[in-house]
Amino acid sequence: MGTMGRAYREVVDLTGPLLPVMSFLGRLPTATIQFGSVLLVARTSDSLTAAGLTGGALALGQVACGPLVGRLADRHGQRTVVLCFALANALAVTALVAGALAGLPAPALALLGTTAGATVPLIGPLARARLVSLARRAGAPDGTVATALSFESTLDEISFVLGPALVGVAAVVAHPAYAMGGAAVLVAVCGSGFALHPTATTGATGVVPSPTRGARPRMPRAVHALRVALALQGAVFGACQAGITALTDRLGQGDQAGLVYAAMGVTSAVAGLSMAAVPARIPLTTRWRLATAAAFALLLPLLWTDGLIALYAVVTALGLACAPHLITVFGLTERAVPQARLAEAMAFATSALVGGQALAIAGTGRLAEAYGPAAAFGAGILAAALACALALTARPTSYARSTEGGEGGQVTQSAQDARGAEVAEGTPHARVPSGGS
Repeated sequence: MGTMGRAYREVVDLTGPLLPVMSFLGRLPTATIQFGSVLLVARTSDSLTAAGLTGGALALGQVACGPLVGRLADRHGQRTVVLCFALANALAVTALVAGALAGLPAPALALLGTTAGATVPLIGPLARARLVSLARRAGAPDGTVATALSFESTLDEISFVLGPALVGVAAVVAHPAYAMGGAAVLVAVCGSGFALHPTATTGATGVVPSPTRGARPRMPRAVHALRVALALQGAVFGACQAGITALTDRLGQGDQAGLVYAAMGVTSAVAGLSMAAVPARIPLTTRWRLATAAAFALLLPLLWTDGLIALYAVVTALGLACAPHLITVFGLTERAVPQARLAEAMAFATSALVGGQALAIAGTGRLAEAYGPAAAFGAGILAAALACALALTARPTSYARSTEGGEGGQVTQSAQDARGAEVAEGTPHARVPSGGS
């Protein structure tokens, strides 16, 4: 525990204690508005169809525009981009609340939901990119970078457990509109605080972005497998959410669905924090394979789970594999992409996760209604099996940062760090790919 404590102190020392607080509170609205929009529209319109349409449109907007947010941050720096999107998102969420309370028709609410999703400032991915960039610029070892990724993933997990819980409490005590209004205030205040923090001037690339165009490095093909892995992880989340909801409803305990899902988030957060204690000699590719295999094995008992206590036990255990997989894939992504496109890569990775989850919820929800909870869980197991197969066959390599210009000695140090990690993994250092997006 002492070693872990020192590792996390080193990470916090890179930014100071204020930035993690701002980034956590700034990303909390993202977790709040997805669930909150569904509850809000369901309450004001008495239509689950309109509620589902609005929630789906919000997710679609985030998935479609997330990579654009990251690309803009890479080109123009995080300060301006996050500030603009945070304020725009606050206005969009406020407009969605006002539209729902005014009883606007479903198409109009879906349009407002799309706008709320499209303007999400993606503070989580950008915080991850900023922290990793600061660690690389400081010449920190790969262990510190891995701890930074663990730290950021844990903040994500906590926010995605706490956000829906706050919405649920607001819905029971008063009205979902209060939670949505609070989310608008949080993203405006804390999103602006994250944007205006002194570390934002370094951007994701470690330097103040240059207005020069035409030197944008290609994204390597190796990153596509990692994006698919995250989409499959999102599909596992979505299938589990649909299956849990269906099973708790069948048991007459529908109000327990959120708590069951939150239990998985809690153990996932604990597992994420514990990743800092994993020895550096264990390669990321090995961790990726172990995490996907563990997720597949831990999902299997859900096919035969038919009681609430058993559901809590299985889902709580499943959480132990979630954060390690996410942290490892984000770590592989950080190594696979050019530093100049790190924010875009992190944003795209998050969009893949959200997109996979949204599609799975829509598809497995119908499966659960027609064939029962086991059908939804079965779809999640299939996604986990595909993720495991991908981890066993994919060979992601590190990007040759030494070939990138404009970052001086820090680039050379990053390349040396990457080479050292590859020697430990037995992976040859990759040349700059000729293809990619």
